[in-house]
Amino acid sequence: MENEWEMGPQPIGRIMDELTLKPHDLVAASEDQITHKMIAKACKGRRLTMRVRLKIQTAINKVTGKEYPLASLFNYR
Repeated sequence: MENEWEMGPQPIGRIMDELTLKPHDLVAASEDQITHKMIAKACKGRRLTMRVRLKIQTAINKVTGKEYPLASLFNYR
């Protein structure tokens, strides 16, 4: 039986690799409480709550200066 919490590699991981961003870059830039572990789970595809996904979206947008929509970072609902 497939684990409903494991969604497979997510686009945020690919984006971070392309931009050579490390989890620490997002954690350091975030004004919200996010952890390195949250970022690692996001990249690996662990299903996250909407609140955590929004915090990560805000952090990556701040670091890159771009406006990534959630759908371009995570491919699940």
